[in-house]
Amino acid sequence: MNKNSLHEQLYGGHYAPSPIKMAVEYVAIFLAMFPMALIVNWIILPHNIVSGGLTGICAIIYYATSGMFPEAFAMYGGSIPVWLTTLVFNSILLAIAYFTVDWRFCVRTLFGTLTLAMWYRVIPIRTTPLIDNPVSACIVGGIAFGVALGVVMSNNGSSGGTDIVAKVVHHYRDISLGRVMIICDLIIIASSYMLPLPEQFIHDGITAQQITDFKTRRILYGLCMTVSYTLSVDTMMSHLRRSVQFFIYSQNHYAEIATAINQSVNRGVTVLDGTGWYSRQPMHVVTVLARRHEAQQIMRIVRDIDPNAFVSQANVSGVFGKGFDAISQ
Repeated sequence: MNKNSLHEQLYGGHYAPSPIKMAVEYVAIFLAMFPMALIVNWIILPHNIVSGGLTGICAIIYYATSGMFPEAFAMYGGSIPVWLTTLVFNSILLAIAYFTVDWRFCVRTLFGTLTLAMWYRVIPIRTTPLIDNPVSACIVGGIAFGVALGVVMSNNGSSGGTDIVAKVVHHYRDISLGRVMIICDLIIIASSYMLPLPEQFIHDGITAQQITDFKTRRILYGLCMTVSYTLSVDTMMSHLRRSVQFFIYSQNHYAEIATAINQSVNRGVTVLDGTGWYSRQPMHVVTVLARRHEAQQIMRIVRDIDPNAFVSQANVSGVFGKGFDAISQ
């Protein structure tokens, strides 16, 4: 019996990218985690914002434990640091996911979790936010966070947190991943209302209405941040997965076109047999799925070989399989 290599096992055997491609993906995940941690430590935490996901849970713990551990976590103002809670929660969730979902999903998530925790630990938390206006901070920070998360997801990575919860729930219940993550985010953000006021906001004569206003704004800022990065992730993932589909009709040069595309663009080609209904003559149709940046090269090949060819080009939102995106586990 032939044993599959490790990188084949990681992709389920059938879709196994080269070790070089895997290395590139891991490097991309490693680098993309840096801006995610930067936004948390320089924007979210200084503004006392609670966003969705595991980041929101870690932020809640960070705010709630302020000053409780002055000796153990002196450099964090006595609060339990985000990097530590990220490791603890994800370790528990990954242990559950390992026995219920898929161990291949856990490998990438473990790498992403360790990398994110490392960046949280390395990057210092600012005492004053990078962007003063909280609304601008939520929008700009959310967009940047979403772009970085999109890079992670496009390389088959994950930062853990509610991604794991959604996978586990979806495994046992017919509930979409997106719906589970939205429910988790809303619960996490709403729970921030119970947090006490930060020390810098407490002063003599503060009224109950001012306290309520601050807590309400914190929830609104969290929702704004979550919506910003969610839309940013969706937009980026849609752009990255957008491909093109060609139908090329060439009576006498279809074989040359198919061979040239296969060899020059390195894309699989399918030739369909059909009948031209106007001419009642047999017709061969070359079909190709390719990335958007390869479209111009394909059109050039067709033009050079058969200027009289009839070509149909259409955008497709996603292509899954060998040479494109891996089919989700």
